[in-house]
Amino acid sequence: MSGDVARAVAYVVSSELIAASSQLPSNKNRSSTVHSLIHAFGLSKRVKVLRPHRASYKDLCVYHTREYLDAVLSPQSSTDINEAFGLDSDCPPFPLLPTYVSLVAGCALTAAQALISNTAQITICWDGGRHHAQKGEAAGFCYVADCVLALMALKRAPPRSPGEHKPRTMYIDLDLHFSDAVSQAFASSSASRVPQILTLSIHHASPGFYPASPLSSLPTPTDPSFSPYTLSLPLHPGASSHTYARLLPILTRLKSTFSPSYIVLQCGVDALAGDPCGISNWSLEGLNAFVSEVLRWRIPTMMLGGGGYDTPNAARAWTSLTAIALGEPLALDAQIPDHKLFPLYAPSFTLDVPSGMMQDKNTEAFLQKIEACYAEVIRVLEERMKTASSPS
Repeated sequence: MSGDVARAVAYVVSSELIAASSQLPSNKNRSSTVHSLIHAFGLSKRVKVLRPHRASYKDLCVYHTREYLDAVLSPQSSTDINEAFGLDSDCPPFPLLPTYVSLVAGCALTAAQALISNTAQITICWDGGRHHAQKGEAAGFCYVADCVLALMALKRAPPRSPGEHKPRTMYIDLDLHFSDAVSQAFASSSASRVPQILTLSIHHASPGFYPASPLSSLPTPTDPSFSPYTLSLPLHPGASSHTYARLLPILTRLKSTFSPSYIVLQCGVDALAGDPCGISNWSLEGLNAFVSEVLRWRIPTMMLGGGGYDTPNAARAWTSLTAIALGEPLALDAQIPDHKLFPLYAPSFTLDVPSGMMQDKNTEAFLQKIEACYAEVIRVLEERMKTASSPS
């Protein structure tokens, strides 16, 4: 992107948000590590920093049930109540949970409003991207459906220019895990109208792998219930930068056909090589190239965090993507600047997250199967778009 005209980038963060997010049981201290590295590289001086407002109960009720909110926002909930709303096992309560829920949701809503008002053309919320939180329960390390709330806010936005259609948003999820809650929230089989939201999740899927969902499979366009607005691209183990690069033309064709006003890009990084999940083999170079291509569409874009359980590598990745959003990419061999968390980046002390030795089981035959499937998906999408927009 270095040759492009720079766009305004808003970075949504506050010390209160970092303190609450750093308590997240699944990612202890990840938030403080990420923001510290971004600051150490001097990137926080080049973005427009926006403090997130706290989402109100009313804001959260736009999607979540009142019963769930009463449980998750109450520090005194009993064990029985907690279990009824998923607040146990992988989503246990923690001291700053009510603050965390209101600020992570507020972060996404602040970012959405910045896009709507054209305060920024790219907004970044690395503490967000919680794509498993359900309407009435916590799930998969996710306590609040910030992705869904952001999409609903963009859906309510006015047309971007007089006479234009209602705003459409394309949600792209790069997390290793399927975006079940987001895909379910906007699943539509309507052929009579063009939904304002198209979801596309690129993830690993296999028997027993979280989350189990019928929506996580490769689409079947000949199925009468098929919707070209709720899409999945499931990958086999070892997915490499080559495999992800093969998917980019599919994304570009979907974008051109759907003609979105906004992009919401969930940048979960648990598919990077070296992540404790141990499933995929994406390099930081490949991730950078993929995200750069999406940003070259020059559509107002919200960038969210997500999974990523090697904390220093998550910090490396989101620092690198912040620089790319600014149009000033960092070299992969850039030295980690000296700062209080410097020892975490041993032994390389560089920005790069190289691929490992894992075999990419996404064979040429499988990639061709995906391409053939999506050629038909896009044909159906084109027909649905034309039919729905034609005068009755």
